[in-house]
Amino acid sequence: MSIVTVQLGQCGNQIGHEVFSALCRDIHGTHGLCSKKENESYQDACKERFFYEEESAVPVARAVLIDMEPKVISQTLSTAASSGHWKYNSHSHFCQKQGSGNNWANGYSVHGPRHKEAIMNLVQKEAEKCDRLGGFVTIMSMAGGTGSGLGAFVTQCLRDAFPTSFILNHVIWPYGTGEVIVQNYNSVLTLSHLYHSSDALLVHENDVIHKICAQLMNIKQISFRDVNQVIAHQLGSVLQPTHTAGGGSGYSRNPLGDLLETLVPHPEFRLLGLRNIPQMAEHSLPYSTFSWPGLIKHLRQMLIAKAQMEEGIDWQVRPPHPGSCIPSTNKPLHFNTSIANLVILRGKDVQGVDLGSFQDPSLYTSWLSPQDAFNAWKTPRAFNKYEKSAALVSNSQFLLKPLDSIVGKAWNMFASKAYLHQYTKFGIQEEDFLDCFTTLEQVISSYTNL
Repeated sequence: MSIVTVQLGQCGNQIGHEVFSALCRDIHGTHGLCSKKENESYQDACKERFFYEEESAVPVARAVLIDMEPKVISQTLSTAASSGHWKYNSHSHFCQKQGSGNNWANGYSVHGPRHKEAIMNLVQKEAEKCDRLGGFVTIMSMAGGTGSGLGAFVTQCLRDAFPTSFILNHVIWPYGTGEVIVQNYNSVLTLSHLYHSSDALLVHENDVIHKICAQLMNIKQISFRDVNQVIAHQLGSVLQPTHTAGGGSGYSRNPLGDLLETLVPHPEFRLLGLRNIPQMAEHSLPYSTFSWPGLIKHLRQMLIAKAQMEEGIDWQVRPPHPGSCIPSTNKPLHFNTSIANLVILRGKDVQGVDLGSFQDPSLYTSWLSPQDAFNAWKTPRAFNKYEKSAALVSNSQFLLKPLDSIVGKAWNMFASKAYLHQYTKFGIQEEDFLDCFTTLEQVISSYTNL
């Protein structure tokens, strides 16, 4: 089944480009470490999922590019085409000349309705090229105006036009110190609107990725491209083909359907965090060896201690003892309760890996059995130069603290009516803000009480 990617705004288009580049490198990689037959079925599954072929035999990304200014899109189109390995369809993009000025209301209330028909026509054409449409992945930032405001509007249009398709929003959480003075407003408006129309939000925090670049990749001067490449690697580690549990010998039929069925058992809980292990500079790989028990032990501790990467994990955090029946308010302070977890293993000797430690009932909320709450997908095909690698997609309290913080900052500004006039002039009223705060306070409360 195929996935159509919708890239929105500067951030979404730059990350989207890195994602397709990473997927293409992975298809052509000679580091498969698996049988020729396995490798071929993996490559075919990936191509059907993300690309289609034209007469030129250069794979074309199943993507629609949207921005309100032309510069980034034209750069993205030409960089992809000049790679020679893949390209975008030269007609599947939409841009204007004026931008959204980092104003969510401008993207949502002005650009969205004005350009709805043109944008949805592009999406429809892309969807019609799929023999079997598995759903949509949107890539967008929460901080600016186009990615966030127009992104929220387009997601609602996707939901209306494709009511039975899966929609996964890949959302980039802004730096805590801030790039845009109104980023907390934009983020609150984006998250609350997506919560109503998306099936799940897969979140990457800029601060976390920045740390990975500095501490694990040893990059001295970190560029946006460095950050985007780490995000693309992590996203690829989830979306590339794997064998799902009970899926027989073939590769997963509908990656989005399988992902959402596994991780979103309740509509109140739609926030997904992602952790990958190992992550390191390419030149360090030849000097490193990894064992599955070691990787799994670290990944589990990253989960329960809310660690952002494998360096600096707090090993003191332990799950509460089974049967202790302590109310959620008295759980160990830093312990991370999960609703559902998915571990994806890629590479050598995956079949014998013991994942029993992830089925410990004390990791999960009491209303789901660990058998339902935990799933594992595996493939012997290695990913992106790592002989063995693991990804953890978690619906848990990972994002509770950043969400609480962003809502708190936005509320403080709202209480003093700072910058509100910039939103009201585009038709977003104080009541709209209050509705958004109410939605997110409910989400915070639900995750807190796990």
